[in-house]
Amino acid sequence: MKTKPGLITDSFKVVKKDRRVRKGERKPSPPPPPPPLDEPDADPGPEELQKLRQFDLDWRFGPCSGISRLQRWERARLHGLNPSEEIKELLQTHTDPEYNNSLWSDYPL
Repeated sequence: MKTKPGLITDSFKVVKKDRRVRKGERKPSPPPPPPPLDEPDADPGPEELQKLRQFDLDWRFGPCSGISRLQRWERARLHGLNPSEEIKELLQTHTDPEYNNSLWSDYPL
């Protein structure tokens, strides 16, 4: 006579958790959800960064993946697209990578 093979659950000890909530103990409330990323006002930041983001989103000056904002500005100037001088001044006054790199600099090509 053939014996029935054991189940995998037979080799583990059954542990039951106490589901009752004791008096005075409460579960902590979950943290508030983060703000949606697709809203333009989600991260207001300084006005300067907003202007640079608008420069990144303006396709009149060509693609901005793989180059810095200043390189993109200079390329647009060479092609006669007349980018704003204010953008160039912002890029030359700040050395922070947040100012120099475009919105998509963190994404691979």
